[in-house]
Amino acid sequence: MMLLLIRNNLSYHEIMTFVDRIGLTTKVSRSRVLRFLQQYATKDRTLEIGVGNDAYRTLFPNRISLDREQRPGVHVDVVADAHHLPFQTNEFDCVVCIAVLEHVLNPTQVVKEVHRVLKPGGLFLVSVPFIYPLHDVPSDYWRFTKYGLTQLLQEFDIVECKADTNTMEAIAVLFQRIGFQCDTLWLRPLKLFWFLLAQVFVACARVITKEYGDISHRTTEQGILATGYCVAARKPQLNLAVLS
Repeated sequence: MMLLLIRNNLSYHEIMTFVDRIGLTTKVSRSRVLRFLQQYATKDRTLEIGVGNDAYRTLFPNRISLDREQRPGVHVDVVADAHHLPFQTNEFDCVVCIAVLEHVLNPTQVVKEVHRVLKPGGLFLVSVPFIYPLHDVPSDYWRFTKYGLTQLLQEFDIVECKADTNTMEAIAVLFQRIGFQCDTLWLRPLKLFWFLLAQVFVACARVITKEYGDISHRTTEQGILATGYCVAARKPQLNLAVLS
């Protein structure tokens, strides 16, 4: 397919338009994040930290968006530093933070601020990367395992922690990112090779039948690779019996 497109003297734009149309550049993990958030869509008062391309506005119609800067084509309600949220304690029913914590200098401080502005019983919806290339450099600082997330969110009750991808799909995502972020043999159309290779790995997801958390196979593990995790965590309710 790749050679046929090149031999037909198609421009790079024409090749990428064709590749997009047949779905080769559809990001493997993005739809998983959307499905995760759809489960928790709410009309309650919500804070979204880091609006990105504003893809989730319809899920949270009573939303205040916060970012460190205004973004072209996207309305940001509040420009502020997530390390010091300019809101009252116990102000929000829900806080959404998608693909943001890897870009802040102190994730622990941001999570503490989220805990502060959430009402008791409020929900924190967060996604973070694990096996994922550098992106939005130079402000790309951290990666998170599911065990590290447990520590980071220890002041919350974890409702759900779900991997974005399985192990083979995580490898597929890496091939996709090579296609998006690299040139191959100085010919831009050759990035099609990486998108095709990604589809092969997605199709072969079931070839892995068991996974382990160590090379000696002592401990079984589910998903030794994942592009990242989506977490729903709830701020504990106040214990009135203790306060009285």
